[in-house]
This record gives sequence, C-alpha cells and structure tokens, in this order.
Amino acid sequence: MNRPNIWSEGREILFEDNHLLVINKPAGLLVQGDATGDEPLSKKAAEYLRFKYKKPGEAFVGVCHRIDRPVSGIVVLAKTSKALSRLNEMFRDSLMTKTYWALTGKPPIPENGTLVHWLVKDTVRNVTKAYSEKHSQGLRSELHYELLGPAGNRYLLQVNPVTGRPHQIRTQLATGLGTPIIGDVKYGFIAPLPDVSIALHARQLQLQHPVTKEAMTFVAPLPDAPHWDAAREFYK
Repeated sequence: MNRPNIWSEGREILFEDNHLLVINKPAGLLVQGDATGDEPLSKKAAEYLRFKYKKPGEAFVGVCHRIDRPVSGIVVLAKTSKALSRLNEMFRDSLMTKTYWALTGKPPIPENGTLVHWLVKDTVRNVTKAYSEKHSQGLRSELHYELLGPAGNRYLLQVNPVTGRPHQIRTQLATGLGTPIIGDVKYGFIAPLPDVSIALHARQLQLQHPVTKEAMTFVAPLPDAPHWDAAREFYK
C-alpha cells in the first residue's frame, strides 16, 4: 500500500486523536466530493488513515463542515460516528469560535465593525448575493471584522463569522465594505491569483472536544504562497 504523499504532522496535520483529524487544507482542494469528480479532502484523509493504521478496508471519515475550494485553512474531520454527530450539532449551533484572515486591496471603512446581511444562494451559478435588508429567501448572516494592518500593498483583515453560510465572508466583505478578497473574481476582485486561490485563510478554530469536552484551539500556518508573505509578520 503506497502512502499518500500529501501530509506531514505539524504542517497539514494539525491534530489527531481517536476521534478527530484536523487538517490545514491547501487552497484548491475540495472538502467533499462534488460533480467535478475531483478527489476531495475527505477521500485523501481516508487514504491517509488507511495507510497509517494498516486498515484492510475504508477508514471512517466524517465531514461536519466545509470551507470553499479556493480557501485554505482549518478543516475538522471526524474519525468516529459519535464525534461526527456531536460536531454536526456544534457547527449547526455555532458552538465554536472561527477566525479567518483575509487580504484585501484597500482598507475597510470603518476599520472594524459588524456586518449583517441576508444571503441568498444561487445554486445554479454557485454565487451568493447579500441583501442589507431582510429578504424572504435570505439567511441572516453576521460577522465581525477588524483591520490588523497593511501587509505590503495589501490589507490584512481578521474576520470572525458568527454564522456559517455559503460564501459568507466573501460576499459580505465585497458587498458590505466594498473590499473583495484578493483573487476573488467571483465577488468583484479585478484579477485572479496565479494559483487560482483566493486570499482567505481559516486561521484559527476554538471548540470543545466532542468526546473529552476539553477546550481546544487549533491554529493553521499560512500557505507558502507569495501573496501571504507580508502577512506573516502578524503572527503572534
């Protein structure tokens, strides 16, 4: 059996125990399979576990949340059905703190605040539209943001979504602040990045372990991509 040449501990594998596998997902990789047929993170994780533990059959990997394909950063996978069930409840009820870093082409005005929109997803075009007033088909979406500072010729924002809607951060920053994320041509940025990612990174996740109840904090290093280089000085 060949070991999948994809992950190393401390870089892609942020944490693993009997119930959880926490991955720093590279941009460009699907979390869960879709119509493209491209191999997703969940399949790669199953291969990794099958090799590591010499399992004769498929390893259990449960997906309890997703981040968009062009986004990098923390994804929590469940290794047991018990963990999956409890994680699903926690993500559904927003019982964790999610922190993202985003690069924009101009600073937000004001430099920090809260955005509330009603988001409507167009599943055919795979694009989300944000409305500032209550919309009959929209889902109320809220996030907090703050400008951490200039990063080269870009601006680094820290974003804490309160809700977890499809494309929420991308569309709320673009619509609510007029600051689309670097590389995100779908939501108004002028040009794609060379690697076709967008400069949005799931940086930190704080939650209670679904089985042991221990308070846990995961932090994902930034991708090794030139557009993130100037942001590394903001590491604490």
